[in-house]
Amino acid sequence: MKTLQTIGLSLIAMISLGTYAQELDANLQFRPRFEYRNGFKSPMVNGENPTSFVSQRSRLNVNFRQEKLKAKLTLQNIRTWGDVATTATVDKNGIALFEAWAQYEFSSNWSARLGRQVISYDNQRILGEIDWLQQGQSHDAALFSFHPKNHQLDLGFALNANAENLVAPKTPYTTNYKSLQYAWYHTQFSKINASVLLLNTAYEFEKSLGNLEVDYKQTFGSYLTFKNKKWDGNLGLYGQTGKSADENVSAWYAGAFAGYAFSDGFKVGVGYEFLSGKDQNDSSLAIKSFSPIFGTNHAFNGFMDYFYVGNHQNSVGLQDAYLKLNYTSHKWQFILMPHIFNAPNTVVDAANKKMNSYLGTEIDFTATYTIQKDIVATAGYSQMFASGTLERLKNVTDAAATNNWTWIMVSINPKIFSLK
Repeated sequence: MKTLQTIGLSLIAMISLGTYAQELDANLQFRPRFEYRNGFKSPMVNGENPTSFVSQRSRLNVNFRQEKLKAKLTLQNIRTWGDVATTATVDKNGIALFEAWAQYEFSSNWSARLGRQVISYDNQRILGEIDWLQQGQSHDAALFSFHPKNHQLDLGFALNANAENLVAPKTPYTTNYKSLQYAWYHTQFSKINASVLLLNTAYEFEKSLGNLEVDYKQTFGSYLTFKNKKWDGNLGLYGQTGKSADENVSAWYAGAFAGYAFSDGFKVGVGYEFLSGKDQNDSSLAIKSFSPIFGTNHAFNGFMDYFYVGNHQNSVGLQDAYLKLNYTSHKWQFILMPHIFNAPNTVVDAANKKMNSYLGTEIDFTATYTIQKDIVATAGYSQMFASGTLERLKNVTDAAATNNWTWIMVSINPKIFSLK
């Protein structure tokens, strides 16, 4: 709290001294979330008990603009209620830096941004903020953008290390990727928006004792959206190649969605995703499983996070057929999404016999109510009906009959001040 007070006093001092700031604003976010987990991410084992807790994000956002210069600073504290005694003098969670960047506009078409920043594109399937996570996701990167009318080309670069070393470390850097380069191009013609992404990611690993190497994996593809008065849709196609941990990578992804608005308040959509995988009885060392590398994966393949949220990597892939029903009325919004999951590749049982490809069905329901402009309450209920094949994949031998998850979240976003 003292840190936030110090920042606030410094800002006031800057203003009182007559800086050249044309625009300066600050806002807060308080986002507590209650969760009841009973089979979240994996089926519950008989004899285990469900759990519940409250997590909270507390953020301070400061935005600055002066002629061609922009800057943003975002500080945050992430905690679980009760993880630090209220009488404690030191908060083990501390204050973390979520964003800290400066951007200079060379002209109306060219700009450069340096520092810790969110990198998010399209539907966030490959690169996203992961806002559901209380800590979110940002990158230490340099971004150069060319954005004339109806076109945008972004070039991004990142290089990571553990410290300001004098010599090359003898252990691999595993905190994150070692380096990253990407190009993202977006254009618009008529009712269609089209994007192309080329992403190269480097990971360091120890090939043999004391022998550090870097492998490079490429993710590339396109994302298209269409929208008119009643219809909207999107199509994403991506491939992955290169190497990972000294093994060849060959994987692909396809996703499509079509929606129709029957009225201003009621919309129905159907979607399908295919993420390539590898047969469990495939003895080759090649990596054939697609990885949505920096995507906002909680938003896809069911909210209970059974797939690609810190899990289901280098596995049998996934087919997800889903329906989306969306109803809006005044300050309310309701969404119902059933998913049917199948494995596109072979799953084998303990006797090495092929199992049924059906993994299970998940039903997600969410309700959102806007209390006022800067206060929004959201709640959700999800239930997974897991098959024996999914239990096998999750290495659960005595699964409970019921697997569900409930959550309630309030997001409070007051603006502290805005000066122009």
